[in-house]
Amino acid sequence: MQRNILVVDDEKPIVDILVFNLQKEGYETITAYDGEEAVQKALSFHPDLILLDVMLPKMDGFEVLKKLRETMSTPILMLTAKEEEVDKVLGLELGADDYITKPFKVRELMARVKANLRRIHAPQQEIPVVVKDDQLIEKGNLSLHLERYEVKKNGTVIDLTFREFELLKYLVLQPCKVFSREILLEKVWGYEYYGDVRTVDVTVRRLREKIEDDDANPLYVL
Repeated sequence: MQRNILVVDDEKPIVDILVFNLQKEGYETITAYDGEEAVQKALSFHPDLILLDVMLPKMDGFEVLKKLRETMSTPILMLTAKEEEVDKVLGLELGADDYITKPFKVRELMARVKANLRRIHAPQQEIPVVVKDDQLIEKGNLSLHLERYEVKKNGTVIDLTFREFELLKYLVLQPCKVFSREILLEKVWGYEYYGDVRTVDVTVRRLREKIEDDDANPLYVL
């Protein structure tokens, strides 16, 4: 089944680039060039994912996001030239699933699109989580002992760093949810961390390499 993606940006060259690359990956696309058109098309076509620019005529991206979140849980990735932290925080608080700053690399954007669609549209593949006596979490062949900070797979201990363990615990306890890098930095690394958000990518990659049978098709860290 083809996924349908709504692309919203008032700059036609950017829309054309996004549409070209999305269609090359096999996605169907819908386009909108202002906030009002974005709301109308989102409610009419019910896309599987929305790429939403912040600086839009008629209604800005934050207003569009707030309006859509009243009735839709569709993954929304914000696109913006703004780099101010307050804008990122506002977008995430209003319900954005991710935040991408222009100029962006098309390859990275496509990877985020795929990740969000995979997490949202494959809940039937999610392995159930069992919590025992507040200290032991089991998910499939994995077991996490919270007090000992120990992870086992098929009974064999897996050597994880403290941060890898905390990230795994956070994701396991909230299955089928999509988190931005900023949210993971806040929840797993803590408010005091002001480093590069790519730290999240590195930790996720290492975690997958350690616990997944096939880290290209993850079961535990989606």
